[in-house]
Amino acid sequence: MTAEAVSDHGLWFRVENGSAASAVRRAAERLGRQLEIGEARTADLAIVAAELTSNLVKHAEDGVLLLRPVRRGGQAGVELVAIDSGPGMADLTVSSRDGHSTAGTLGIGLGAIMRQTDWFDGYSRPGKGTVLAVQVWPQEPLPELSWVSALTRPITGESVSGDGYAVRIAEGRHQVLTCDGLGHGSLAAAATDAALAAFRGAPAGSPATVVQHLHRSMSHTRGAALAVAELDADAKLLRFAGLGNISASVVAEGERRRGLVSLPGIAGHQRPVVREYDYPFPAGASLVMHSDGVVDRWQLDDYPGLLGSSPLVMAATLLRDAGLRRDDACVLVARAAW
Repeated sequence: MTAEAVSDHGLWFRVENGSAASAVRRAAERLGRQLEIGEARTADLAIVAAELTSNLVKHAEDGVLLLRPVRRGGQAGVELVAIDSGPGMADLTVSSRDGHSTAGTLGIGLGAIMRQTDWFDGYSRPGKGTVLAVQVWPQEPLPELSWVSALTRPITGESVSGDGYAVRIAEGRHQVLTCDGLGHGSLAAAATDAALAAFRGAPAGSPATVVQHLHRSMSHTRGAALAVAELDADAKLLRFAGLGNISASVVAEGERRRGLVSLPGIAGHQRPVVREYDYPFPAGASLVMHSDGVVDRWQLDDYPGLLGSSPLVMAATLLRDAGLRRDDACVLVARAAW
């Protein structure tokens, strides 16, 4: 592990044995100093990173951990997401109490994690594995929880992902972008980076208007599949426009998953047909968008209670179970804030 700065894309660690603990801890401390969260919080962060890694070593199967910056409300903090396919837990709350252990240890790991972090969320099912997500911020007051979160992961063997996402609020419009640059590696990442930059700088407009803007802005790249969604609180609607194989669904408790329409095409090439569609988006609903590096056969019925988790934990759970190692992958989850 080099001493380079940790980018906003973050670092993924595969945690197979105890040797990963020191690498994760050093990277976490480096990121804490990079973001200037202060010596005390950086020390807390090191404890959290060590405990999360230790839990993966002791209890997990196929354990991985993501370390990345998180920015909201003019502040920068550190986010860690631990994901595994291990035995899972029937009750995460009970397992978080000091003294509870399934491995013959003192059982202080999860309790210590919760005490040292500013935000904690998780999802676990017996036999299905566990996702734990935490954030460490430099000071209070803490920023409000985000209405959207996403994860990207490169194909096995690559250091960069050709998939990406972006979030913006433009003249009151809450919009998100999910993008899949054609192919893999640096050229795919360059296409996605161009889409993200164009999205952030696009004039305020409907999703279809923004997609047209992205198409015009990407002619110098190899192109990408992409989709833009807008959550309209006043109308209780979700507006959506997509090109290519970006999958998107609206999910809500007690309702069937509803797939959204994305038209054939490649942003940046040819003259694609762009159409916008409106969908009901009631209180409590979630939008799930993902690239074709995530198999589109997941069903919410397989995850009791997952809709009650944060968008970050929901995205991480779906990435774990439906993400393909032979392709870049991206999962975005946005939730109605009304």
